[in-house]
Amino acid sequence: MTKLNGKTAVITGGSSGIGLATARRFAAEGATVFIMGRQQARLDAAITLLEGRGHAVQGDAGNLSDLDRLYDAVRVAGRRIDILFANAGAAIAGALGDISESDFDAVIGINMRGTLFTVQKALPLFNDDGAIILTGSIAGVKGRSGRSVYAASKAALRSFVRSWASDLKQRRIRVNLISPGPTDTASLSRASDAVRLELAAPILRGALGQPDEIAGAVLFLASRDAAFVNATELFADGGYAQV
Repeated sequence: MTKLNGKTAVITGGSSGIGLATARRFAAEGATVFIMGRQQARLDAAITLLEGRGHAVQGDAGNLSDLDRLYDAVRVAGRRIDILFANAGAAIAGALGDISESDFDAVIGINMRGTLFTVQKALPLFNDDGAIILTGSIAGVKGRSGRSVYAASKAALRSFVRSWASDLKQRRIRVNLISPGPTDTASLSRASDAVRLELAAPILRGALGQPDEIAGAVLFLASRDAAFVNATELFADGGYAQV
C-alpha cells in the first residue's frame, strides 16, 4: 500500500527544485498531483516525470487570479484536495540601506501574501483530515547579512502555521512548516564553487542538501506517518541551524 494512494495534492512552485522532487515523491506514492509554476516549458518537462499522475497550471502563486485558475482546474477534474504544499517563494538579497520598495513588495508579495491566499483559496476544496505544508527556511531563525526581508517573510510563515493549525482544528487539517537548509537547486546552479563551499560549511556532513532529501521530509508531513505532528516546524537542514 502506497502512503498517498487515492489522495489529491496541490503544489505551488512545483515545476523545479524541491517542488518538483516532492511532486515526484507524491506521484510515486499514489497521489494525483496538481502543480503550478511560472514557466510553461518547465511545467511541460515536469509533467512527463509524474507517471501519468500530474496536472499542470501555468501561473504565479502571488497572483490571486492565477490561484483561482489553479483551483478551478482541481474542481473541473472532479477532485478535492487532501494535501497542499505551498512551496512557491522568492528570495532577493539586500542589506539594510539598500532595500528597494519593489524588492520588498516582490518578496512579501509571494512569500507572505501569496502563501496566505494559496492556503485560503484552497479551503473550500479541502477534505477534512488533510495536510497543509508551507516552505520556510533556516533564514527564519538565522541572521544572515543582506537577507532581512527574506528572513522576515519566512519567520512570518512560522507564525501562520501556529495560527492556521488552530483555525483549522475543527476540520482536523494539520498545518506544518518545512524549513530547508542550503539545497542544491537551480537557484544555486550559477553559484561559484567558493559560494557553494561557504554554504555547505555549516552543514554537519559538509555537503548541500538535495531536493529529494527535502521532499522525503515533506512526504512524511503529508502522510499519516505524521498524524500527530501539527503546528510545528521541521528543519531539514543537515544541522545547519541547530548546532
